[in-house]
Amino acid sequence: MKILTCVKYVPDAGDEVGFDSDLRLGRTGPSSKLSELDEYAVEQALRLKATMDDATVTVLSVGPADAEVALRKALQMGADEAVLISDGAIAGSDVFGTAAVLIAAAKHLDEVGLVMCGMSSTDAGVGALPALLADALGWPLLSNAAEVSVEDGQARIVRTDEVGTRVVTAAPPAVVSVTDQSGEPRYPSFKDVLAAKKKSVTTLGLAEVGVSADLVGAGAARVQVTAVVRNPERAAGRVIVDVDGSSVDDIVEFLAAATK
Repeated sequence: MKILTCVKYVPDAGDEVGFDSDLRLGRTGPSSKLSELDEYAVEQALRLKATMDDATVTVLSVGPADAEVALRKALQMGADEAVLISDGAIAGSDVFGTAAVLIAAAKHLDEVGLVMCGMSSTDAGVGALPALLADALGWPLLSNAAEVSVEDGQARIVRTDEVGTRVVTAAPPAVVSVTDQSGEPRYPSFKDVLAAKKKSVTTLGLAEVGVSADLVGAGAARVQVTAVVRNPERAAGRVIVDVDGSSVDDIVEFLAAATK
């Protein structure tokens, strides 16, 4: 079984981000990297592989040529191979355009039994991709998994949500999204880094996975960014000094004004 793990190349969350003239987030730079939440998906895919016979882990990304950096990190963690879908027409795509490419790639690759995703990306933070993939592929979705396993031919997850903790199962093929509570991603050793250099990254264009350029890019996007503004600077707080209980009236006055 091929465990296909979708990953994203994103700016470092701690860096100052920039936008181009079309209000697109600058995704390339010396500190851009594999999305931290996607590292959890790679980790769980590798743990599953260790418990299964003849399983392989393929990491898949959509992005510019620089996105190979993210794929290389996943290979260093232990993934077997990597596929990058890169095409100039993809620039400006929203989550629907990205999903269309990933769906086509999943169909293009052989023997995919599980598609693994992080719970969200660290840049856009939409979190809709796993559901879009499952719906288009016609596969069950096991989402927000804190634990993942494959037992007796069934994919099994443990998830915690507003209802409580539940066990959910489905027969592969299936789409699984994992949370940051699923287990800390491994740190590649020097030996792992050297071994990853011998692993392949296959780059494909839209035509090779059968996606029309009309389905991707800014022109096909259903989400449009009309403005980007910085968060306002934090305002100075108000200090209330209590003198023999006098602060009670001041606090009540402050709360009343804040709730108007």
